[in-house]
Amino acid sequence: MTSDRLLFSDECLACVNKRPTELVEWNESGERPLAEELRQHLSESGSDFVGIVHRLDRPTSGAVLFARNKQCLKRLNELLREQQIEKTYWAVVDAAPPETRGELEHYVLHNRGMNKSYALSEPRDEAKHARLTYRHIAQSDRYHLLEIELHTGRHHQIRAQLHRIGCHIKGDLKYGFPRSNKGGGIHLHARRIRFPHPESGEPIDIRAPVPRDALWEYFAAAVDN
Repeated sequence: MTSDRLLFSDECLACVNKRPTELVEWNESGERPLAEELRQHLSESGSDFVGIVHRLDRPTSGAVLFARNKQCLKRLNELLREQQIEKTYWAVVDAAPPETRGELEHYVLHNRGMNKSYALSEPRDEAKHARLTYRHIAQSDRYHLLEIELHTGRHHQIRAQLHRIGCHIKGDLKYGFPRSNKGGGIHLHARRIRFPHPESGEPIDIRAPVPRDALWEYFAAAVDN
């Protein structure tokens, strides 16, 4: 693991910048996941415990948080349940939302057989309440950049809710974009994560650089300026 991918690390936790299409943990494919790559990297310093706090969809990039010991894993899981871990995403979409900023509330139904979720306007058995807020922060000739605050953590939540309002994430064939991206990733990036440190309580604020991609770099420069 290169040092630029390790966004934060101390004796309690580590945060890594995940690449698009990279797995966070082992699955039936047998591919080496990010957690294992981090474990090997940490083992060089004499510690190889890696606890998974949360996950990102395989085609999504950005900040992923890991615990480096069991006590910190327990505390980070508590912070997650208490909604004290704040997550901000960037999404490049093909259409502007109805308003420049707003809130989306739906009931997300997960179809396990299709590995796909649907954002419903009314409650239904097994559907879970989902909420996010968004801001339209930049645009190019063809695309729009949304900044999203995720308030619930449902399966494919951002992808399903944006699809419901007619905003399709670039490269996301499963949720309505007409073409895939080269390599199979999508333009959804976990840009920022904020939380109180599990041991000290000090505020931690981590930003993940966007992938090396001309469109991402265009939007990053537009926002920074």
